[in-house]
Formats: sequence, C-alpha cells, structure tokens
Amino acid sequence: MGPGLLGGSMLMALRASLPGVHLRAWARRPEAAAVLTERGFSDFASTKLEEVLQGAGLVVLCTPVETMPALAAEMVALQGVVAPDCVVTDVGSVKATVVTALEDVFARSTYRFVGSHPMAGSERAGLEAARPDLFQRAACLITPTLFTAESALTTVRAFWALLGCRVLEMSPEEHDRKVARISHLPHVAAAVTALAALHEDPSAAACAGNGFRDTTRVAAGDPALWTGILLENRDEVLASVQAARDLYNELLAILENVDDRALHHFLQNAKTLRDGVV
Repeated sequence: MGPGLLGGSMLMALRASLPGVHLRAWARRPEAAAVLTERGFSDFASTKLEEVLQGAGLVVLCTPVETMPALAAEMVALQGVVAPDCVVTDVGSVKATVVTALEDVFARSTYRFVGSHPMAGSERAGLEAARPDLFQRAACLITPTLFTAESALTTVRAFWALLGCRVLEMSPEEHDRKVARISHLPHVAAAVTALAALHEDPSAAACAGNGFRDTTRVAAGDPALWTGILLENRDEVLASVQAARDLYNELLAILENVDDRALHHFLQNAKTLRDGVV
C-alpha cells in the first residue's frame, strides 16, 4: 500500500514474476489510484482501504514510517475483510520503533506482522521512478522478534526472495544500528558535502565531475521523507554522525600536521573497507 518508488516497483516486479496474481493497491489520492490501474501497475486500486483489503493474504506497507501505526489501526478495524491469518510486512527504513508500534497494534487482530526493509531505492521519488528490477540483488533486512509467527516469517522470506532480494535477518535494534551507518549516515554525508561544496559558490556545480555526482547523488532525495527517517532513528543517527565527526577531526589534524604517512594510512583504511562492499 502506497504507490511511490518502492510500492510501484514492487507491483511491477510481481507482475513480471507472478503474472496470474491479483494485485490490489491503496493510494491516499484518487489521482494516484487512477494512475495505478490505467498504467497496469495493479488490477485494482482505491483510496478506500476496505476495498483494497478484500480477501488479501499479504499486505505490504509502503508508506512513510511515521504514518504506519495509524494505517495499521485502520487495518485492524477492517480485519474481517482479509483472508484468515493475513501476513503484513513493510518497507520502512527504521525498525525498532516501527516494529514495536505495529506489533502492539496488530496484537489485537488476526494479522501476522513481520518487519522488513529492502535496501533498494533511488534519489528519485514517486511512481514515475518505479522499475521492475529495483529489488534484484538488493539486500532485504527482515527483523523478526519473539512475537513473530514462524509461518509468517516463512512467507515474508519467500516474498522478498521472489523479488530477487538477498534476505538477511536481524533484530530491529541491530537493523537500526547498521542502517544508520550504511544508509542514513551516507545521506547526511552527501547533504553536508553538497552544502559545503556549493552553498558559497553555486556556480562551482558547472565544474562537477562524476566523483562529485556519485558522492552527492543521494542528497537529491526527498527532504520530507528523509526528515522522517532521520528523526525516527535519531539516537543511532546521532551516534554515527558523532563517529564521522571524530574521523573528520582526525583528518583535520593529519592535514594540519602535514603527515603524509598518516594520511596514506587513513585513505588506505577507507579503501580496504570500501573494497569489501559486495
């Protein structure tokens, strides 16, 4: 539910992988619902949640993380229209607070919830940016807890594998700690780099090469979406930014002391770690 980049790409991938499956989509705006059906993203789309949930066996929440608990509460009020033991998962970039909130809401229902987060995306947003191969070879982090039903976990594992993801499992807390460092911090770093490079002289952008474009690409992401993500995972983001600050201070000292050996070591360590990224 939610016809943005991830939701649209998911529908396209499912259409390609399971041509016989009946796809239903929920959108907040009537215009978005109309686009989903007119362009063949889904077999049915509506702004009315009850219509979309009719007979559903699997629901994927593709909305901003801060909206998920309220949407889950609406789903619980309509639980009589879904298939028995309907499985719910999500694509939220933050897990500890979201999983706690959704498990609490769904505990009073027949839904079975499993948190998940596909590490797929783009600086572009919206349905226009959707593509069927977005999830191919992407890691999907599934975050079961003591309250997760094994049968629901099996369903969610199979779902993301079907879309082409490499499935990894960890606690919601471990997810937030890792993702703060490999997703949220890079977004902050890209934003800082763009600001530091261009805010005093925007005309310098005309000189930019691929290095600058690659380094700052994600800074072009939706500010409203990223405001919610960074604040929702505030504690872990703060810790990662503080670690980056310490490294910047180390680099400042190296440059101030004109220490070529230390500078080479600093850059070599970064290269070695980067070379290990799959």
